[in-house]
Amino acid sequence: MNIAEALLTARCRLAGTIAEPVREARQLLAAAIDRKREFIIAHPEYDLTDEELSKFEYFLARRLKREPLQYILGRQEFYGLEFLVGPGVLIPRPETETLVRLAAVSFGEREEPRFLEIGVGSGCISITLLKILPTARIIGVDISRRALFYARRNAERHRVRPRLHLIQSDLFGAFADMRFDAILTNPPYVASDELISLEPEVKDYEPKEALTVGADGLSLIRHIVAAAPHYLISGGGLFMEIGFGQLERVKKLFAADHRWASIVFEKDLSGVERTAVAFRR
Repeated sequence: MNIAEALLTARCRLAGTIAEPVREARQLLAAAIDRKREFIIAHPEYDLTDEELSKFEYFLARRLKREPLQYILGRQEFYGLEFLVGPGVLIPRPETETLVRLAAVSFGEREEPRFLEIGVGSGCISITLLKILPTARIIGVDISRRALFYARRNAERHRVRPRLHLIQSDLFGAFADMRFDAILTNPPYVASDELISLEPEVKDYEPKEALTVGADGLSLIRHIVAAAPHYLISGGGLFMEIGFGQLERVKKLFAADHRWASIVFEKDLSGVERTAVAFRR
């Protein structure tokens, strides 16, 4: 079977199940034969070896079960950088780039800012920020060893490992009286009854502990809003992603705590107010 035949077969099998069968067929085939997309387009006559065909069939079977494409390929782009991902770690999403941009703008002129990221996951937030701010240092915590494994690999891959200290911890448990210029977090915020309505790629494969906690999805957000001021310097900032439809409830959480000032909610690339930014008085 050559490339043209393999792509045609894959497109037919993916159609009706996957939204973009042409694009994904090319990506899966490129990964299976370890070639770039340009090779796939330029050499439709290339005959796949038995090993390449077997690998392609394996990738297709996984995707037809709705396993995320990113897990199969083992990578995902975020803020123009490529991050290694796999089962057990949340897949980076474009809307989270807003959080990184806002933090970078807020602390771009500060010498050696120190950040804490709660729920570091793949490391995409911290690592991207370290690439943008070459004097920054970040402590990243996550309760998941699997997530920390990927964060470590990605930090090494992007050559920021000396400035990213990774700790297995639940929220603020490891920090006692430490203070930071900013706290960054993309906490689980999906309400438990909404999880079932998500795409199979999300609800069946991504780590549930990174997606949902509590009936209304606000359990960790409440805790972070209440605890974060203790770990921030005066004027320090909290940059937190929130879920669709949570804006008014999160506004009330901040408004009820006199320690917070200059509270704003920024829109993501889709125009949804997804990132909360607040500074400690």
